[in-house]
Amino acid sequence: MNASTDRKAPPRTGTGRSSCHHGEILQGAFLDERGRGCRGLVTLPLPGPRSRAVFVPEPDTAPEAITTTPDGRDKARRAATLTCQLCGNITARAPCGGQLSLSSEIPDGLGMGSSSADVLAAIRAVADAYGTHLSVETASGIAVSAEHACDPLMFGDRPLLFAQRQGRVLEELGARLPPALVVGCLTEGATGVDTLKLGAAPVREADVRAGERLRVLLRRAVARSDTALLGRVSTESARNNQRVLDKTQLNSLLDIAERVGAVGLQVAHSGNVAGLIFDPSSPGVGARIRACLLELARDDIPSTRVFSTRSRSRNGDGDHGRTHRGRDRTPRPDPPRKGTRMPSV
Repeated sequence: MNASTDRKAPPRTGTGRSSCHHGEILQGAFLDERGRGCRGLVTLPLPGPRSRAVFVPEPDTAPEAITTTPDGRDKARRAATLTCQLCGNITARAPCGGQLSLSSEIPDGLGMGSSSADVLAAIRAVADAYGTHLSVETASGIAVSAEHACDPLMFGDRPLLFAQRQGRVLEELGARLPPALVVGCLTEGATGVDTLKLGAAPVREADVRAGERLRVLLRRAVARSDTALLGRVSTESARNNQRVLDKTQLNSLLDIAERVGAVGLQVAHSGNVAGLIFDPSSPGVGARIRACLLELARDDIPSTRVFSTRSRSRNGDGDHGRTHRGRDRTPRPDPPRKGTRMPSV
């Protein structure tokens, strides 16, 4: 970890950013390295929407005195406080409070990791203020302490099986997801789902068996760059999640997927976001996506965006080895193929 030459200088204004995700490809119960059942997930990275944080230190105040704009961002405030305390120890600068300003393009309550993005942006802003770098594992630990469960946004867009309540990686599934085009949409139902309450039930042996089987298949899909198998895994995971959070429009989405030739669908397991998955190498994929948009409209399911799993962060929000400093390099969403409508979020 780096510190400035003058280790006693007060911290300066710092900035941080974080990307989000588009729900999960896989979520359920899995075995950890000791053979114990635990909850885990694999998220679908989404380029574009971000959360931004600016931390303005106020020397001679306590870290607990951090205030947020807007009010009520308690998870981000707790993360900033913990990061100030840690960075003060690392850099030999007195930890202090300050003003934490947050702005976000990520909709709240839809299962896109908005609170995790705010938390991570806050951690990065404070680390930047202290002129130091934190490992992704350290950032993950702070995030879990602040919000009791977090999404793996600090690890970038690598496909990871992540224990969200423990803030650690259960398995690195490979370098990147299979190529896929995703037509995003919003399902009906209550927003602002309490993720912690959803996962409060004990881990069942049957859930672990189901999760481990899909884990093996997803590992194979990544290794073989098999988009069809990716769709199969995410669809089955979405079906399994019905007993946890029922999505009344899931059957409609499954019917649409079959009619337009999608290889599957994925959902936010604790929110309203969903996506139909297409193989970009399949003949007539542009026409399939256009048909999908029309079918969604006919069923009164709002479409949101079309994006690719191969749009990647480039040493920006998804910095793999440390918290991010410097200008954002997250790519914008893929442009639509000719004739394909690009809705806005």
